[in-house]
Amino acid sequence: MSMSQEATALREHWVAYLIEGILLVVLGAAAIVVPSWATLTVTIILGWVFLLSGIVGLITTFWLRRAPGFWWSLLSAVLAVVVGALLLGWPVNGAMSLTLALLIYFVAEGIFCIMFGLEHQRALSGRWGWLVLNGIIDLFLVGVIAFGLPGTAAWALGLLVGIDLVYGGAALIGLSLTAHAAKSA
Repeated sequence: MSMSQEATALREHWVAYLIEGILLVVLGAAAIVVPSWATLTVTIILGWVFLLSGIVGLITTFWLRRAPGFWWSLLSAVLAVVVGALLLGWPVNGAMSLTLALLIYFVAEGIFCIMFGLEHQRALSGRWGWLVLNGIIDLFLVGVIAFGLPGTAAWALGLLVGIDLVYGGAALIGLSLTAHAAKSA
């Protein structure tokens, strides 16, 4: 896709970016206001996701027991069930593991967001700097999480995800409004 096609696509779909941005800001604000609740909620939701995916994996593994890789598939499904049960049974302890996973997420998300912003610099948006700033904030949050462990595990997941959602949402709102202004001009 050429830069002019990218700019046209962005201008045509600015409302989708705006809606996504507003939704991210609202969800992020809720997580910031009650970070320990958000941490617990994320842990429990992931527990259910692992548990249900493991159960489905067990069913399909036994249904296709003559297929290659039966034992590996069985081990994978059992692992998902165990991880799900652990997260649901001990969500506070699970928050520590998820906080460590969050470190990895924020490193990757920070790099991806910076690259996304740089792509927009070439394509259209005068607000691309907000996307780069969001990536830098993500990398800063990695330092905050790592420095405060293990104490940060109880609230960090909810608070930092909330902050990331607010900044990411604000960046998308800025990007969409710039695309709309360019469309109107």
